[in-house]
Amino acid sequence: MFVPERRKAILDRLNESQRVSIKELAQEIQVSEATLRTDLTRMEEEGLLKRTHGGAVLAESNDNETSFSIREKKNKTEKSVIAKEAAALIENGQCIMLDASSTALELARVLKEKQIRLTVVTSGINTALELNEHPDITVILLGGIVKRGSHSLEGTLGVNILSQINIDLLFTSANGFSIKSGLTDFSVYEVELKKAMVKASKKVVALLDHSKFHKNSIASFAALDDLDIIITDSSEAESDKSALEQHGVELITVETE
Repeated sequence: MFVPERRKAILDRLNESQRVSIKELAQEIQVSEATLRTDLTRMEEEGLLKRTHGGAVLAESNDNETSFSIREKKNKTEKSVIAKEAAALIENGQCIMLDASSTALELARVLKEKQIRLTVVTSGINTALELNEHPDITVILLGGIVKRGSHSLEGTLGVNILSQINIDLLFTSANGFSIKSGLTDFSVYEVELKKAMVKASKKVVALLDHSKFHKNSIASFAALDDLDIIITDSSEAESDKSALEQHGVELITVETE
């Protein structure tokens, strides 16, 4: 098994249970414990997990200053293609909402280059700054607690403003997606804000690169019935197409080179 395959297997296992032991992993993926120790050490250095005695636990996604930059670089090409497809759904004069995900930030970068008049509500500090200089985009930054390393706001301090605004489209991503659990994420506090964002929006568009499919994280913020559209590059998504259609969710699959 090659290094990327081992890492994917380790992260998949962590996404399922949040904690793994080296002994269990060695049996499951049939590699030596010495090899796994090396893998876990390197993955910890990259902020993907935290080592424990005899194993590892799932790192808080935003625990350190490098975590957002790591997520932003991961699958960047796929996120860019997904963002361009998402931008095609947006019409002049709409009010849209973007979460603090790295994929939503890619969408903001696409919108920054377009001649379009919009109001954009966001919980992402980087996203707000990206759009701030656009002459025809009004940016509303949701109030909340700044989470160290995440470049996002969490908590429900700013949700009251959502009752005063008509949100046409919410573009959101997640740490994981499955038919059973819907959209799931790490931070319980950020999940509470995302729940309010989903509830306040007329349509919810999930932007999910292939690494998010068939994974579950700690807490769910949107069930399948809350979603209207999923945009992804994942070929695995086709296996869910029938279930998605039954719940009225449109699946848009994009191709990346």
